[in-house]
Amino acid sequence: MRFIFEQIRTGGDRNFAYLVGDRDAAEGVLIDPSYDPDAVVERSRAQGLATTHVINTHGHPDHVNGNERALELTGARLAAYREAESRPEVALDDGDELKVGSITMRFLHTPGHCPDHLVIHLPGQSTAITGDLLFVGKIGGTASEELALLEYESLQRVLRELPPETTVWPGHDYGCRPSSTIDLELATNPFLLAGSREEFLRLKSDWGEFKVRHGLK
Repeated sequence: MRFIFEQIRTGGDRNFAYLVGDRDAAEGVLIDPSYDPDAVVERSRAQGLATTHVINTHGHPDHVNGNERALELTGARLAAYREAESRPEVALDDGDELKVGSITMRFLHTPGHCPDHLVIHLPGQSTAITGDLLFVGKIGGTASEELALLEYESLQRVLRELPPETTVWPGHDYGCRPSSTIDLELATNPFLLAGSREEFLRLKSDWGEFKVRHGLK
């Protein structure tokens, strides 16, 4: 197995798509190929890969708006959480695994930002595609305190289950760098430094002022 991994800027709100592939098997998958699916598919073709699946981390429009075109260009199957509104051909549940050649992708259901949110963990490559759950130095927005607490639990689960050396690849370029690690986020991300649910919720409600105080964008 020769691991192929590309982070691809697609426009929109600083969106990232991803290409994951096994060169020896000549197979790959596209993750969230939004806004510029033609360019994302071209990267797969340039790497000599047949795209087997288009995978969504979650169902927000800025992550799924390229699905139809990417599927048309590749003949791939759509994979997403089993309750996603897109009605995926491959319905994923918490803990499910998907093979890309000899690469194992494990899916963690991580609701909060979105009910159908998935984190994609590649344990053999110490890699996680975290969608809009965990950004570099930030986390995804939530619409209520109830959802914020659900997001808190999802984040805590990710921190428990993913080794600290795991690289973090988010759905948007919102941080000071395009990627990170679990260990680095534990040391620097203010939301992960929150010592309790209550502190987490206070930071959520005070986030605008916090950014001003600390010179964050």
